Amino acid sequence: VQLQASGGGLVQAGGSLRLSCAVSGFTFDEFSIGWFRQAPGKEREGVSCISVSDGKTDYSDSVKGRFTISSSNAKNTVYLQMDSLKPEDTAVYYCAAPSQSIECNLGTAFQRFWVWGYRMDYWSGGTQVTVSS
Repeated sequence: VQLQASGGGLVQAGGSLRLSCAVSGFTFDEFSIGWFRQAPGKEREGVSCISVSDGKTDYSDSVKGRFTISSSNAKNTVYLQMDSLKPEDTAVYYCAAPSQSIECNLGTAFQRFWVWGYRMDYWSGGTQVTVSS
């Protein structure tokens, strides 16, 4: 199983970027996939997830209304459209997936999976997002 994240870069505050997560090696539409980020000096945190089979999505409060997660079954790819970027969005971004299906939900009951990364068995390399003020 491989996940490959791409699309990071340098952008001014208020700008946009679209990250891609290309997935191979498992049946794409049977699982949920999440985006995580780690800023300098901070713990890694999940910001969004998507259940590819039914399209259910969820977001952290810090990105809700600004980021949009989507998927393309034809391309086995998950996207994270990031709009209205802020300097505090600066981080290395990763996509990740569990080896067993876990409901896409960043609420309290599922935080250990989609916020803190517990049981995320597959990780991409990171892609750097830098937002200048």
